[in-house]
Amino acid sequence: MILRFGYVSTALSLWEASPSRTMTFTNWKKKDHDARKEKLYYLTEQNLLNTIRMLHYNIAHGIELYRMSSSIAPLATHPEVKWDYVSPFKELYQEIGTLVNKHNLRVSFHPNQFTLFTSPQEHVTTNAIIDMTYHYNMLEAMRLQEDANLNIHVGGAYGNKEEAIHRFDENFVKMSKEIRLQTTLENDDKTYTAIETLEVCERHDVPIVFDYHHHWANPGEEAFEELLPRIFATWDRTGKVPKFHLSSPKSEKLIRAHADYVDLDFALPFIKALKNYGKSADIMIEAKAKDKAALKLVEEIGKVRGFKRIKGGAIEMK
Repeated sequence: MILRFGYVSTALSLWEASPSRTMTFTNWKKKDHDARKEKLYYLTEQNLLNTIRMLHYNIAHGIELYRMSSSIAPLATHPEVKWDYVSPFKELYQEIGTLVNKHNLRVSFHPNQFTLFTSPQEHVTTNAIIDMTYHYNMLEAMRLQEDANLNIHVGGAYGNKEEAIHRFDENFVKMSKEIRLQTTLENDDKTYTAIETLEVCERHDVPIVFDYHHHWANPGEEAFEELLPRIFATWDRTGKVPKFHLSSPKSEKLIRAHADYVDLDFALPFIKALKNYGKSADIMIEAKAKDKAALKLVEEIGKVRGFKRIKGGAIEMK
């Protein structure tokens, strides 16, 4: 039984390696046609090259789990920009996919908080589909569209959670089946608890990404240990081990904010519950220190009885 750990977007250990370089729409408007194109091409190329740098860093350090930046192609979903963010960079996208497949990496995207399907406003749903399509198009360019996931939250409650969930059920199926098959849903820290998110997932045959920190802040009435069989079951059709999120509170007052590193004492009940369940899992570390936090936590867990570190980012449960 193996636990693999990863991090989000940027390896802080690398110099000048942001894969999220961007420009504002205001600055875009100030430029002429050629300058706009040149700037968008330059930023996207740099973001893709830095993503490739990150993958090589991960390979070298035994980190097989990685969330790519959603900001690889600046302004790609802006209605007034609409530019081809795939064709000019085909070789770079394919290089990413080749690295992922060759080294058994697991990558994903996490579209932003405004990508949701519970809003009563039709344009919000339209924009959510546009954003999910943007991410899926990049996966297609990488040839990872049947492997990588797009993770989102259920959305807002808008004063009536039952009606909002009904809207999700109606709006989610407006998206293409191909994209829905790669979508995962995550419980959040204020609105939709793990059980509520799980019920939506089961209804749509969508895997759940269980977030332990969010569950701690917004637990509902169910102990997460009791939900593990159903959580794991949502991943059955994918042939993949379930993915989880892990972070710890920044302070006693800022309980929902993520700390720089993951507190071992906070994380151990969750880690030990997975061990007791007896199946492998992948865990995305969402701490602010990113790769440094993931590697530090793996080192600390590896010193706990019953766990053995077998790679930079992996633990064997004995």
